[in-house]
Amino acid sequence: MFGFCPLASGSKGNCLYLGSATTRVLIDAGISLREICKRLEEIQVDLQTIQAVFVTHEHSDHIKGLPLLSQKLNIPIIANKETATGISHAIQAQLRFKIFTTGETFQFGDLAVHPFSIPHDTLDPVGFIIQMDHLKLGICTDIGHVTSLVAKHLENCDYLYLEANHEPSMVHASRRPEYLKKRILGKQGHLSNEDCAKLIAKIMHPHLKHVYLAHLSEECNSQEVALKIVKESLPYSISVTVAHQDQVSQPVAFSSKTRSFI
Repeated sequence: MFGFCPLASGSKGNCLYLGSATTRVLIDAGISLREICKRLEEIQVDLQTIQAVFVTHEHSDHIKGLPLLSQKLNIPIIANKETATGISHAIQAQLRFKIFTTGETFQFGDLAVHPFSIPHDTLDPVGFIIQMDHLKLGICTDIGHVTSLVAKHLENCDYLYLEANHEPSMVHASRRPEYLKKRILGKQGHLSNEDCAKLIAKIMHPHLKHVYLAHLSEECNSQEVALKIVKESLPYSISVTVAHQDQVSQPVAFSSKTRSFI
C-alpha cells in the first residue's frame, strides 16, 4: 500500500504503517508479530516488505513486537541512543539497531525523517515529521503538554496523527489510583482532548487534509467525546477520524501521479 494507516493505537499497543513510492516502514511495534502481520494483510501489505521500524520511545505499548521483527525477520530498529538503551534493558534481547540523533533529519529510502523532542516520562521520547516529495506527515503522541517546539514542527503538515488521550473530568472520576491520575494529567503524561483541539486549531491551514485522533483512553475517553470536542473547537471543518486500538483504522492512500492523498 502506497499510503498511511494506523494498525493499532492506544495503551494496549501502538503500530503505524507508512508506505511511499519505494519505502515501507512501521512507526512503533507495540502489538504482537502475529497481529502486525494480520493487520498488514488487511491493507494488502506483506510483512516481508517492511524495511524498518521507527521507534518513538521505549514504553511497552510501543515495543512489544520488536524482538521478533528484529531477530526473526532481521528488520532494523531505528531509534535514538537513549531509547535503544531503554529498549535493550526492557526486552533483554539482542536487537539490530540503527541510531539517529534527536533533532537531526535523516534519510531512509525516499523518506526525510525529522525526530523532535516531546515531553513524556521516558528517556528521550520523540515525535516524527516525515516528508516525501511534497507531502509532510506529523506524528505526535504520548505527550504531556504542547511545547512551542512541538507546535512549530507540526506546522504546515498535510496529515497529522495526534494524541487525544483523555477527558480530564473522566480521569478524575475514574477508579484509577491517584498517582496514575497525576501521571496522566501531568506535564509528561498524555494530551487531553481540549489540548489536542487547541493544537490543531493553532496549526491548521487550508492544505491540511486529514487528522487522526490517536491513543484514546478506553476508560477516560470515547470516540464520540473526542470527535465532538475537537470538531467544535476548529474554526472550519476538516477531515478528522479516530485511530482504533483493536482494528485497522481508515487508511489514506497516496496518488502516484500527484503525490497527494485520496
